[in-house]
Amino acid sequence: MDTILIRPNRSAGVINRNIYGHFSEHLGRCIYQGIFVGEDSPIPNVNGMRTDVVEALRRIKVPALRWPGGCFADEYHWRDGVGPKSGRKRMVNTHWGGVVEDNSFGTGEFMELCRQIGCEPYVNGNVGSGSVREMSEWVEYLNSDGDSTVVRERWSNGRKEPYGVKYWGVGNENWGCGGNMRPEYYADLYRQYQTYCRDYGENRLTRIACGPSADDYNWTETLMERAGRHMDALTLHHYTVPGTWRDKGWAAEADEAKYYLTLEKASLMDELITKHLAIMDKYDPEHRVGLIVDEWGCWHNVERGTAPGFLYQQNTMRDAMVAALTLNIFNRHCDRVVMANLAQTVNVLQSVILTDGADMLLTPTYHVFDMYKAHQDAVEAASEIDGKPLMNGLNDLNELSNLSDSNGLNQTSVSASMKNDVLTVTAANLSATERVRVRISVEDTRLKSVSSRILTGGFNDHNTFERKDAVAPKPLDATIDDSNGITLTLPPCSIASLTVNG
Repeated sequence: MDTILIRPNRSAGVINRNIYGHFSEHLGRCIYQGIFVGEDSPIPNVNGMRTDVVEALRRIKVPALRWPGGCFADEYHWRDGVGPKSGRKRMVNTHWGGVVEDNSFGTGEFMELCRQIGCEPYVNGNVGSGSVREMSEWVEYLNSDGDSTVVRERWSNGRKEPYGVKYWGVGNENWGCGGNMRPEYYADLYRQYQTYCRDYGENRLTRIACGPSADDYNWTETLMERAGRHMDALTLHHYTVPGTWRDKGWAAEADEAKYYLTLEKASLMDELITKHLAIMDKYDPEHRVGLIVDEWGCWHNVERGTAPGFLYQQNTMRDAMVAALTLNIFNRHCDRVVMANLAQTVNVLQSVILTDGADMLLTPTYHVFDMYKAHQDAVEAASEIDGKPLMNGLNDLNELSNLSDSNGLNQTSVSASMKNDVLTVTAANLSATERVRVRISVEDTRLKSVSSRILTGGFNDHNTFERKDAVAPKPLDATIDDSNGITLTLPPCSIASLTVNG
């Protein structure tokens, strides 16, 4: 039996709700068809936004949404997407599929989407092909209440009051698609750009620097040394790629070895956060600069028969396990991780929603976010596991992954939080074949009641438009025993969420 000790009086801090954020890029069918269909569409919408998608995102309390990219951000010029749609510039999306982008979804539409969802907008500016003036005027357009030509442009487009956008990314992946820059060069550009991203009125910007890809610790070192005092947050990108970048493997066709390899690669998030934070602490001992993991999730081969540049992939219980494992890691690092953004919201990579014309389904990953949403703005409670490691019996796992410790994971992954005297515990059984009996105790607390749900299935199980609820949460039998503990059984490949009163 695995035992879990929850210590509500020991905490890393408050779990920032923005850890449960999402990412929407002009890529494939994420924006167009997935979120935005236009006011004249027969698909039910409000001001062009799909009603079904917006309602689903509201249910999981999406706190923050990043836009317009991604790689697209550094070829996006914001004035192409404001004003009457008939006069907006048409362009070719050279990053993603070579399709025509008509800019019918622009700044005003994104702000309307965030209003409908009830989330904070996170705008990523263009450093790769833009200018300091262009980004400065975008901030002014959205945030200023002055009487300038730029502000009057917003007025003429139907918005008198400033939007007050707080989160601003200064470039994206500038070490790669955002300009192939050296960290020294980008650090100087960042210092220049952020200078002209002005605060207006009471709104104070969170100026976000482009951070490293995965384990590029030199990028973090250079950025923090040269520009750390000018930033409020630094980003980190880490995708879970179960194979090679050339052949990542199919989402719904994993074998047991591929399943464990996926979890192993996802678990690197903990090491990456720890090591990057150690570098950040050297230059920021007061922990003023937060870490934002604004691109994360599984990246598989595109589904057969779909456009290669659209990055459409199926979403299975394997993806859900990665989401649970990763969110548990973020929760435990809530003292320094201030936002995270799953890539991407609809129809792209590890999405929470898939659409097909007027039809829509919720993925297993969506249900994880639904089961974890009680952690938002709750106080993290320390959790200790005494259990067996994830021993999968696959002798070739080290060879497959080329990583140092194939069995560094526990079979059970957990995080916990307290809010309004209610304890939320989220636990995942990572084993593909073995169930686990779990006993949870809560230090210095007399337990009164517990309710719980579980998401489970084979690691290739997924929802389809013919069987939308093939993978969906169900009630879980969890009881308070005579010695004031909670006992439950987690089947293989499962995720549980418990609500405990005490």
